[in-house]
Amino acid sequence: MSDLTIGTLAKSAGVGVETVRYYQRRGLLPQGGTHKGAFRVYGTDELARLRFIRRAQTLGFNLEEIAELLALDEETDRERARAFAQAKIADVESRIRQLEEMRSALQGLVTCCEHTEAPAPCPILHALAAAPEEAPLTSPPKAHARGTRARTSS
Repeated sequence: MSDLTIGTLAKSAGVGVETVRYYQRRGLLPQGGTHKGAFRVYGTDELARLRFIRRAQTLGFNLEEIAELLALDEETDRERARAFAQAKIADVESRIRQLEEMRSALQGLVTCCEHTEAPAPCPILHALAAAPEEAPLTSPPKAHARGTRARTSS
């Protein structure tokens, strides 16, 4: 798989040609392969590098982090690579906590909405429109709840 055009290189890695060019501008891939006639061609090294970038993105690394990972040596930089991975795990765990808080807040708002009857304002819209100190999203306003009967009409 040598002498790949930019289109074939992109297709082989599952990206578009503009993505390859963008990575080249960012310095993640060499600017251009060797010239073969009027075309630039790329080899297996560029394809492997492009696949590395895509796999790293799948694991949540951003392009700046990927540039740092690409600069590491497989044989001598094991500790640094591990540190990158551990930092990414901590970042993912933090995002999971944030998403769980968001889910909890939304579930609370939906529950409050289900147990609020008209003419009270919609607790979801009220919480979104209010200043954070007036209606924090983590604890829906209880003043609007009227019993436990769910509202049946919209």
